[in-house]
Amino acid sequence: MTDKHLSHYDSQGHARMVDISGKTVTERRAVARGRIRVSPETLTAIGRGTAPKGDPLEVARVAGISAAKKTSALIPLCHPLRLNVVDVSIAAAPDQSAIEVTVAVSASERTGVEMEALVGCGVALLTLYDMLKAIDPTMVIEAIRVVEKTGGKNDFSSA
Repeated sequence: MTDKHLSHYDSQGHARMVDISGKTVTERRAVARGRIRVSPETLTAIGRGTAPKGDPLEVARVAGISAAKKTSALIPLCHPLRLNVVDVSIAAAPDQSAIEVTVAVSASERTGVEMEALVGCGVALLTLYDMLKAIDPTMVIEAIRVVEKTGGKNDFSSA
């Protein structure tokens, strides 16, 4: 593990936070998306407002925002960032018997915000699971991925 090409290891093979002080501050943006498959009955309960723990969509939205802001406390080598915005969109996809979560994050920083978008998405989905497990214990969280990234060396969009 002493390969100098591994950015998160020093020459002795020790994990390290990458020095970003020489990078240019640019507007960074990332969008992550994922979904949780649920039963049709669960979608009906959400739509009728009869989920046993209250409105799972709004609780998940707040959880996703909060999680994105705390990413550097969860992922050991992430830099703490000053986020400009965290936007969490949650929508039912009845044709797929699922709920889709999309998290868009932006910051004027020296490093990207992909991890913040992914953590926000993952925690929003986990919150949906927690809020709905009493009525649907067989839910499946899936397909959490970055669908867009801009502001760095390798911009892309797969949306």
